[in-house]
Amino acid sequence: MKNGRKHKIRTMNIVNSSKKIINIAVSGNEALKPIFNPMYNIYLRNLLVSAVIVIMVMLVSCAGGGGVAQNETPTRGNIRIIADDSFRPLVETEVNTFTGLYTNAHIEVSYKPEVDVINDFMHDSTKVIVTGRKLNEDQIQYLRDSLIVARTITFAYDALALITNRENKDSLLKYETVRDIFLGKITQWSEINPRSDRGPVRVIFDNTKSGNIRYFKELFEIKDNLPSNFYALNTNAEVIDFVSGNPDALGIVSVNWISDKDDSLSMSFVKRINVIAVSHKFIDDGSYYRPHQGFIYDKSYPFVREIYLISRETFLGLGSGFIQWATAEQGQRIVLKSGLVPATMPIRIVQIKTE
Repeated sequence: MKNGRKHKIRTMNIVNSSKKIINIAVSGNEALKPIFNPMYNIYLRNLLVSAVIVIMVMLVSCAGGGGVAQNETPTRGNIRIIADDSFRPLVETEVNTFTGLYTNAHIEVSYKPEVDVINDFMHDSTKVIVTGRKLNEDQIQYLRDSLIVARTITFAYDALALITNRENKDSLLKYETVRDIFLGKITQWSEINPRSDRGPVRVIFDNTKSGNIRYFKELFEIKDNLPSNFYALNTNAEVIDFVSGNPDALGIVSVNWISDKDDSLSMSFVKRINVIAVSHKFIDDGSYYRPHQGFIYDKSYPFVREIYLISRETFLGLGSGFIQWATAEQGQRIVLKSGLVPATMPIRIVQIKTE
């Protein structure tokens, strides 16, 4: 109502000013007076006033941005978010909770591999993405050249888990062993454990365009193709399914899929596979760490990464509202509950000693 009143006041001021202009134009030119009779004066004046009103209505409508910005607020509207499939369980919980609290907010989420997520963002197919990597300098500059400022915020800390079949009893791996598997120096389970009869190591990951495999390629500085014993599927869920049915497989998944102890799907996955414990990257003291919250937090587990929310919104819309909520207390509590580590709120780590 406040905006409508302001528009109305502006229109009335212009109408009154128009009347004064017409009066001055007539009274200031004696040669025109004989032409204007009183009735014609009234008719012409009303005609010009109507024209001014129509023009002002059109200007106000155009200033509203086509109605998109007017109908969207931080807690109301319709938007589409694109997220890396690795983070699907967490993103689904965040979005469902947010839209449950704000019933006028409608968020459609599409899940894709990391490469497609970034490409869609650069081509303006979405205003908000959830991804495991930041934009590079070329991408940031491209957006700036288009007068777009991309805002990036760290949302949570995730880890990449190595999983094996339940029948495979090799549940501990040194960091150097994992590196040598990725470099193609180790290809047999017997090279890891001389007593193993599992044969070749088949490394299974989710997608050739995924952030999971990109993370390891960057970590181990792999410039060429992956070894021939690496196989891509489509999703993290498919990797878990494959590993649970093949004793020779070594899978790579986001820990987000197996970390939520209150989620029935997550726990059903955990029951079907082993989660490998890995030694510290720098300290070889005989200790091994699984991707649990505490070890993700202090980075004792070596394969930790950040989850980013990136926005290119040009106004304070629903995308900005969702990001603000997800990085505030309620959204960060969901991160904590999911088994990951919140990025924008302090947490307390409790060590429990067992006899």
